Amino acid sequence: MGSESGSRGLRKRWNELSSGQRKVIVVAGVFEAFAKVAMLRDLRRRPAEQIRGPRLLWGATALVNTAGLAQVAYFLIGRRRST
Repeated sequence: MGSESGSRGLRKRWNELSSGQRKVIVVAGVFEAFAKVAMLRDLRRRPAEQIRGPRLLWGATALVNTAGLAQVAYFLIGRRRST
């Protein structure tokens, strides 16, 4: 009760993480940044009739930190197939 590491719960400082954990975080951050740019670029270039739902709503989800889930959802279900 009252140990210093126990009172912080699961939160660790960057320098307390192992090099493997740091690499995973950096790779995930790069993936999310790439996915956001790709999603926003596609939203800007794609005609509105080829997007499921409001363009503004999809764009707003790109601004939220979602670990890439919003971007994956956009590419899987947010775009209509071109005919």
